[in-house]
Amino acid sequence: MASGSKRPEEGPITTHHDAPYGRFTECSWRPAGLAPWVEAFWYSEGLLTNLRERLLPNGSLELVLNLGAQIRMVEGVGAEDLSGGAFSGMLLRAAVLEQPPVHRVVAVRLRPAGAYALLGMPLVEVLGQFVRLEDLLGRVTSELLERCAVTRSPEACLRVLARWVSERLVRAAGFDPAIAFVASGIERSGGEAAIAGLAERAGLSKGRLATLFRDQVGTTPKRYARVVRFRRALDLLDAGAPSLAEVALGAGYYDQPHMNADFRELSGMSPRVLVTSRYPSGTSVLDPSGAEGG
Repeated sequence: MASGSKRPEEGPITTHHDAPYGRFTECSWRPAGLAPWVEAFWYSEGLLTNLRERLLPNGSLELVLNLGAQIRMVEGVGAEDLSGGAFSGMLLRAAVLEQPPVHRVVAVRLRPAGAYALLGMPLVEVLGQFVRLEDLLGRVTSELLERCAVTRSPEACLRVLARWVSERLVRAAGFDPAIAFVASGIERSGGEAAIAGLAERAGLSKGRLATLFRDQVGTTPKRYARVVRFRRALDLLDAGAPSLAEVALGAGYYDQPHMNADFRELSGMSPRVLVTSRYPSGTSVLDPSGAEGG
C-alpha cells in the first residue's frame, strides 16, 4: 500500500486488549526510515478464545516468526504447519489460520519493494502462498527465532527484527525505477489510475510491464489495483463512512453492488459482516468457525 496512509510512529506502541475474543498484548511500530519498504512491525502475545483468523488481501507481504505453539493454515495455499515461521506472499483471496490458545508472534508487514529486496527472488513465486521461512532463508531462520525468543519485552523483540530487516535491506537490490513508478501510481490513486497511461509514462511496453511487475510486486498491475481498491474501501469503513454507498463511491467502485461482489470474492464476507468481525489491527477478521470448542 502507499506509504503515508498512516503517520509513522517514533517508537513502538503497545496496547492491551481484553475482549470476548481474547486477552492479549499487541505492539506495533512504523519506523519512518524504513517506510519505503516496511508498512509495520507488529508483535502479539496472550490468550485467544476465537482461534481462527481470516487474513485479508491488503497489498502487502508478511514475514512471521512464531515464538509459541503451532500455527496451522486451514484455508489457503502452501505449507499447513507454520510452527517455526512463515512468509505470506501477496494474497488475492482470504486465507484462514488456526492459532493456539496461547500465542506469541512477531512479524513484519512488507511493502512489495521491501519483500523483493528481502527475499531477492521473483515475488510471483510466493503469490498467494504460505511458505515455511526455513525453506526461503535456511539456517538464518533458527538464528533469528532464537534472537527474538530471548527478548524480555515486545518492544525489544520488534527492535531485534527491525535491525535484522534493516541489515538485509542495505545489501539488497532495489526495485526497477519504472516498476516503482507504476506501483506508486496505482497506490496513490487508490487503484483507479489508468495502467496503460502509467506504463507509457514509465517507458514500458505492455509485455515488459507485465513481466517485471509480476517479478517485483508479485502479481499483475490490474490485480494489484483491485487489491489496493479493496483495502481503500476497508479504510473508509474503519473511518466510519456513513453508508456503504459512500464507501463504494469513495473507493472507486462503479456502485455498491459491484463493491459487495468484490468483498465476497476477496474476503468471503459481505462488507457489513466483515467490518463487525475485524481485529483491532484491521488486517484480519475473526473467523466464525474458530470459537474455542466450536
